[in-house]
Parts: sequence; C-alpha cells; structure tokens
Amino acid sequence: MVIRSLLMVGLFLTVMVPSTISAQEAEPLWRSNGLDPTLWEDRPDTEESPMMKSYTGNAIIELQVTYSEGHGSGQSDGIIIIELFEQWAPITTDNMISHVESGLYDGIFFHRVINDFVTQSGDPTCKTIFVYPATSPSCGSGGTGETIPLELNENLSHVDGALGMARSQDPDSADAQWYIAETEAHNLDPENREDEGYATFGIVRDGMTHIRAIAETPTSDEPTGTDLDNPFASGGRPVYEAKIISMEMIGVADPDGVIRNPPEDTVQSNSFAESAVKVVSISLVLLLVVAVPVILLRGRSEEPLNMYKDAVILDAELVDSPQDGFWDKMADDGL
Repeated sequence: MVIRSLLMVGLFLTVMVPSTISAQEAEPLWRSNGLDPTLWEDRPDTEESPMMKSYTGNAIIELQVTYSEGHGSGQSDGIIIIELFEQWAPITTDNMISHVESGLYDGIFFHRVINDFVTQSGDPTCKTIFVYPATSPSCGSGGTGETIPLELNENLSHVDGALGMARSQDPDSADAQWYIAETEAHNLDPENREDEGYATFGIVRDGMTHIRAIAETPTSDEPTGTDLDNPFASGGRPVYEAKIISMEMIGVADPDGVIRNPPEDTVQSNSFAESAVKVVSISLVLLLVVAVPVILLRGRSEEPLNMYKDAVILDAELVDSPQDGFWDKMADDGL
C-alpha cells in the first residue's frame, strides 16, 4: 500500500512539474524586458497619429546597420529601434517577429533605396557574394514562399518612419520584404489608392538619422549621391552596401514602467510560483531517493509467490472404462 501511494505521488509530481515549468517558459525572455520609450530621442517627424505613442507590451526590434553615406566616406554604424503595433496588426507583426527570431534578416542589405520615399529590405536572398554588389539573381524578388493577407487598420498609416510590408500586385502577397518610409508617404495608404494600398505595422522609435542617411546614399538610379529626389526610380540599388548586421527582439515598450517596476503583489506572486516549482522539484527527487530503496528492500524480504501454496492436490488413478468390453464384442462380431 505504501509503495502504491509513493508511486501515485511520484506520478502526480512528474505531471505537474513539467506543466508548471512549461507555463513559465511559454513566453520568450525578451517579453519580460520592459523598455523606456523616453530614452529614444532620434525619432521621425511627428504628426497627428496614434502611431506617435508607445503602447505597453508592444514588441521592440533592434537593427544594427552599417553603410556608407557617400563617395569617399567611410563606413558608418548605427542602431535603429522599431516598435511593432501588435494590437492593430497581429498577423503582420507575428510574421515579422518569427522572421527576426529565426535570423532571416541577419546579414542582408537594403536592396532598394529611393530618397525622400522608402528604404526597402527584408529579402533573404540579398546577401553579398564575395564582393558587393555581387549577389543572388533573385535579390529583390526573393522571400520565404509563405505569404500573409493584407492587414489594414484605421490607426495605421504611412507616417514618417513607418514600417510597411512590400508586396506584388496581389494585395495578399506580402512575404518577408519590408520598407521604412523615409518621409510621410500617405500616397501608399489604402484610402489614397485603387489597389487596396500597403500595410504598415510599426514605426522607427530611435535611429531615424541612420534611415535618412541610407536614403541619401548613391544608388544605381542616382549615382551622384546628391540630395536629388527621384520618386520614379525603379532599381534604387545602393552603390555601396547598406547592410543589416543583425535584427533582434530586445524587449517590449513599457511607457508606464509597469514591466520595469511591477506592483509588489505581482512580484510576490511570481516569487511564490518560482519557490513552488523549486519545492516540488526537490520533493520529487527526495521521493525517488526514498522510494527506490524501499521497493528493493521489500522485494528481498517478502517470500516468493507460491502458486501451489494453498492448492489441494488430488491423485489420479487410471481405471477400466465400462465401455472396454463393448469394443471387444464389436470386434468379435466383425465390425
């Protein structure tokens, strides 16, 4: 009975401990890192839009970039911070987050830059082969092969610094490529177009100076590197590589400080949960340490099971069958 009880408790703990731990590990670690938006100062131009405000819990991406500002200039490095509006574009932001976490964008370059319009990247095939600008022939048209539907929201538009999804003529063809508006580009908003427009889902919060510098780099359409606007450019390949060293999920927006400074009861609750997991884990180990010797000791002390211990054994005796004479008579009669 004792062994059965120990095994039942062990089974219970074995089931409960992993489920408790997995519940705590369901969210990635960066989700618990609250970031203070007041520290981001290199912002886009402000206009009347809900996108100008940071919202608690929105995912934050950090881009590390390197680029050349013009002929004869050296490489410049920078960090760009982007906030994703998960509450208004859940499908598109999930798509971006999964690509960032997989490392899809690490090492690619901005393959299309049009000054005073957009800087475009996100094509995983746009990587330098040996020496820039040598790259894959598919650069500019590549992706993952998995598309998402056009996701529009009245709170989202092409304000300065907006992050949007590139697509083909099919509105539902967005894949991995994205762009950043180097200025307001409301001509891409759905209400100003006949092709349903383009979806925005984030905005630059810091490092806008780097986006503007990349936008003005010499390109195949404007090789002089002057500050000429060329909205009719089709290629826009930078003469010098504008490279994304890495893209990483670093935390979530925390404008009110509730994540950085959680209420005392929340801290205590989390602490209690962690302590409970530790106690249960230790209990499981102790249970196994005690149960195994008990099982082995009981197995040695008990008598072997004897299936004949209480059996009644009867002797069998072969007797003549009353039918034996019948068969002899049948033989004598010739049958």
